[in-house]
Amino acid sequence: MELETRALLSRRNFCLCCLSGATIAATNGWLSPRQAYPEARGLVSLIKDSAATSPITTHKLRGNIAVLEGSGGNVAVLTGPDGKVLVDAGIRVSRPQLTKAMADLGADPVTHLVNTHWHFDHADGNEWLHSAGARIIAQENTRKYLLEVQRVEDWDYNFLPLGPGGIPSDVFSSTHELRLNGTSIGLKYYGPAHTDSDISVTFAEANVVHVGDTFWNGIYPFIDYSTGGSINGMIAASEANLAATGQDTIVISGHGKPVGNRAELQAFRDMLVTIRDNVARLKSQGRTRDEAVAAKPTAAFDAIWGQFVIDPGFFTRLVYQGV
Repeated sequence: MELETRALLSRRNFCLCCLSGATIAATNGWLSPRQAYPEARGLVSLIKDSAATSPITTHKLRGNIAVLEGSGGNVAVLTGPDGKVLVDAGIRVSRPQLTKAMADLGADPVTHLVNTHWHFDHADGNEWLHSAGARIIAQENTRKYLLEVQRVEDWDYNFLPLGPGGIPSDVFSSTHELRLNGTSIGLKYYGPAHTDSDISVTFAEANVVHVGDTFWNGIYPFIDYSTGGSINGMIAASEANLAATGQDTIVISGHGKPVGNRAELQAFRDMLVTIRDNVARLKSQGRTRDEAVAAKPTAAFDAIWGQFVIDPGFFTRLVYQGV
């Protein structure tokens, strides 16, 4: 995929950065979240405004599985006689567009929703989907975080608890199995990664896996140290993803290009490892965070991965925090 096309896909899909034209003007270009925040009225509010009008693009895969792109994180949908099974809920203001996109996939009601982790762009739609009939399933830390105010320092934002309908009713610690629509669905906890609530969702017969925000396809990822994430955890999750996939596996990312493969997973893992090692070397030499940013430890990857809001400097600062 050409870089320009990849960037457009990322812009449409990357929830924490899908800002309107007014935002771009207000920030005089793409800035890191902390830089942009004082210039606008808050990135999270702007993201929600954008999600209210953004179109949803449907990518049909195999085994009655599709991906809906355009409301926060990439949303997977499994259809069939047991009802629609969703992986992630998007942002609640996208309800009209998501409702139409799901209706276009068939008349089956929504019966199950799996959250890959707690972040609002993956769980903000929980309440309306529960009211539509979804039983919500998640790792126990996702439930914990959704019950309380969460402060994400890197986004300068306090996320409020969800209402009772949005809280997962079925939680697990390590693994969980479902059998719906003739499909074996395996849920597996990574341990601390992007957060410490991340899980993968594997549709066994179709050889499709949704890995949530442990994989950002074509853009530098956000790492949420506020709730247990780390660069080493992201690398460990990437290696777990590689071990669990084959050449024919369809890999659904949390952000960026929604339909990926093992080769792209490998490229993501290799990028993370190289940049971590580069930043760790600088830090061990006594460089300050700003000096590490100035040394451009991401330079070899910026043309592909650094073309969006989590720019090279912001990603370097995230990695520096964790080495």
